[in-house]
Amino acid sequence: MSSPSPDAAPASRSPMRDSILAGLANYIDAGSIVAGSAALALWAELYRMSPTMIGLIGAFSANAISAGVGALIGGVLCDKFGRKKIYQYDMLFYAFGMAWLTFAAAPWMIVVGFVLVGLAVGADIPASWSLIAELAPKRERARYSGIAQILWYLGPVVVLTLGLLLASLGILGIRLIFGHLLVLALVLTLLRSKMHESRYWAEAKAAEDHVQKADWRQLLQPKYLKSMLFLIGMYGVWNLWAGTNGFFFPYILRTVGGQTQEASVALQALNFALGIVSILVVFMRYSDKVNQRALFLTSALLQVGGMSLLALFPLTGGIAIIHVLIMSLSVGFGAQSFFQLWSAELFPTLLRSTAQGITFAVVRIGLGVFSFFVPLLTATGFHTLAWILVGFLAISALIGWLGAPRNEGKSLDELEAEHAAA
Repeated sequence: MSSPSPDAAPASRSPMRDSILAGLANYIDAGSIVAGSAALALWAELYRMSPTMIGLIGAFSANAISAGVGALIGGVLCDKFGRKKIYQYDMLFYAFGMAWLTFAAAPWMIVVGFVLVGLAVGADIPASWSLIAELAPKRERARYSGIAQILWYLGPVVVLTLGLLLASLGILGIRLIFGHLLVLALVLTLLRSKMHESRYWAEAKAAEDHVQKADWRQLLQPKYLKSMLFLIGMYGVWNLWAGTNGFFFPYILRTVGGQTQEASVALQALNFALGIVSILVVFMRYSDKVNQRALFLTSALLQVGGMSLLALFPLTGGIAIIHVLIMSLSVGFGAQSFFQLWSAELFPTLLRSTAQGITFAVVRIGLGVFSFFVPLLTATGFHTLAWILVGFLAISALIGWLGAPRNEGKSLDELEAEHAAA
């Protein structure tokens, strides 16, 4: 008896439900990043941190190096042992790391907590992104990928709204924010235990004895190496801006722009909330149908213009609001959404998570190295940092325009056939 088509989801399970459970990795990833950003200025005051310590926390946070290392390890294990092995248990590891942040009483505890959380989040990302692409109905990968991206933006909205409501509690409010992520990780562990393994992975693994066994060294072939370098260039350079913005923007608003903690957090929450609108209205509706290269470039050019405002003008409240409006409404159908989509499409099933893990690792570790110097760059002049970030966005736009694949409308089976033929 032949096995059922991977495109046909069994009636006993909901691909959308499982995609949401997998995509919640994005919620806790972004939630932990932005919770750290909301806490950073308070931690700096409470523990009298130097710019070096602040940079160290940023470098090893869930936003950077530790997440990269986790993705590298998790991606390989995910292709070797299956998606479920990773996403079923790594949330327990995340909860353990989040406990350190919830009850942190010294800077070294903050670093330890972020390292543990980052390792767990990094391992989960390639597993969840691969699973979502493999669960998606025929020609709906962008729509399903958009679900994960909405959850990535929802995490910051919830965390920052809580930060705004709990601002009067000071450090206790921050502990409560981290505590909600800890509880969510434990609940997610229970819910994920009922999920099934990816049928694409199971069938590819079963057939592995009859074809060449998958090995990460196959990614060194020119076709796959070129794809990885493209993804690292397009997303990695963009992520130098995004990571700096996500982790340090409230801190910069308070220390450079003279905004209150409440105002800086509110602007950041607005930023992510409008990003959800952008994903829903543009990315999820059109990315499966229209020219993805043109859609990407439109987003990229809008972001270059929006970031240029901070480089050209003083960082006033009005400029900050205009900047947030432009960036948030364009970023939802930009580099990060397409990175998730393209990184699943450009590699065969048994190399998919490994490739995602490698590219994600390079991106996050690169961000970690850069994050270490952000407070020092800010201290020497915010406009210098702003122009550097404009440059990053422009380079990402160029790489994306030159290298973007044209896979809209193709099913995952059609792409698998292309990989096999190659």
